[in-house]
Amino acid sequence: MPDAQPSVFFAFLPEWIMLAGVLVLFVLTLGGDRVRAARWVSVATGAGVALAVLATFRVEAVLFDDAYRVDAFSQWLKLVFALGYIGCVLIGKNLKDIRGDVRPEYFFLLATSVTGFLLLAGSVDLITLVVALELSSFPLFILIAMRRETTAQRSQMESAVKYMMFGIAASGIMLFGMGYLYGLTGTTSLPLLVERLQPVLHTPLAVAGITLTLAAFFYKLAVFPFHFWTPDVYQGASNETTAIIGSLPKLASVLLMLRFAGAADPGVHTLAAVFAVLAVGSMFYGNLLALAQTDFKRLLGFSAIAHAGYTLIGLVALEETGFTAALYYATGYLFMILACFTVITRVSRDGSNLAITDLAGLHKRSPLLAATLLVGVFSLAGIPPFVGFMGKFSLLTAGLQQGFLWLVLLAVLNTVIAVYYYLRVVHAAFFTDPPEDADTAPIPLDPATVVLCLALIAAITGLGLIPGPFLETVNASLSSIRP
Repeated sequence: MPDAQPSVFFAFLPEWIMLAGVLVLFVLTLGGDRVRAARWVSVATGAGVALAVLATFRVEAVLFDDAYRVDAFSQWLKLVFALGYIGCVLIGKNLKDIRGDVRPEYFFLLATSVTGFLLLAGSVDLITLVVALELSSFPLFILIAMRRETTAQRSQMESAVKYMMFGIAASGIMLFGMGYLYGLTGTTSLPLLVERLQPVLHTPLAVAGITLTLAAFFYKLAVFPFHFWTPDVYQGASNETTAIIGSLPKLASVLLMLRFAGAADPGVHTLAAVFAVLAVGSMFYGNLLALAQTDFKRLLGFSAIAHAGYTLIGLVALEETGFTAALYYATGYLFMILACFTVITRVSRDGSNLAITDLAGLHKRSPLLAATLLVGVFSLAGIPPFVGFMGKFSLLTAGLQQGFLWLVLLAVLNTVIAVYYYLRVVHAAFFTDPPEDADTAPIPLDPATVVLCLALIAAITGLGLIPGPFLETVNASLSSIRP
């Protein structure tokens, strides 16, 4: 048995590296002005986690008394989280709107939250899942409140409290649902829970337990009617913090929903109906209210609600094709939203929020930022050949195969509505001249920003043009969440 210990350590290598990075960042917060060191430690930690995942990609292990699983499904999710983490750190390179005395703490809290996301990928027990979920959530509450208070912007505390209160309420509902599931199955182990749910899956108590458990995940994904925090938090948080909230938790939410929805089968019509109703409500609410927005971040907030609705179409199908499409779309959305926030953080010189009109003349001030914005927005709108188009196509195909023609038609209608307000952003950046009193100076880009922009453009385009390998890998790994 001693020979098994090195393999266990090796299987947990990405998490060890992440925890070591968190510890180093904590030490850096104890000193003086160590922002630069904290930033580089964060980038090195993210790169180390990504390399460790690649090194252990084919490793399979069950750790901590069957509460944590390392397999293909969790490993590729950790890789995406690591890449998203690096992107968030590079986006927050300057932290223009974060108080200078807490910037090292900012990177420490971000790393702590990402640790929670990594642990979520492998959690296969209700207890470890709840702990990892809260570990990923609580640092984000503090990050929102870290925004520097100015005369023009004083809503960060309100946004932080709103995000926290809705989060606590959603977690309470989730725990109530988990109590139902534990009462029905007598176990907190997800594999055993899924297996023991099968005989009672069609009972009202089982459906209620799964639906209530999903409430916290609906909240993080900004699904209607758990969406109320979204536009205000997007607008009140700093640009860098909003990039984090708008990207990593979305993928984590889809992951968690699949863990529980995977217990069902297409014959559970009640659960499918719940997903369908929430999808329609999210798409219409998000897209219609986004039409009236002038603040770019607030527009992206309402857009996030609509995209949550698109993602739920994959869950409506309650089978592998739909689950694969949902994960593919969530992964693509992470890169799309990071592309938009890269532009926001670089165009805003003092970290303030951007109106859509502030993007006027961007193609002249920075062609690379304009190209990044174009790719990100076109992908969000579902225009080929980007990942947003292929993601929506995969979701609609999965829904159509299960007979949800009416839901597919409503999703297409919403996609047409969304194109209008996304084209407003493109029109401002490429076809509108800035006012005479506006800043028209070229926007200097450091090498890290150039690399980030090119990487995001490549990821969004590559996932759209060559989706096959990604879809095949995800689909093959989904067997671990099915009974």
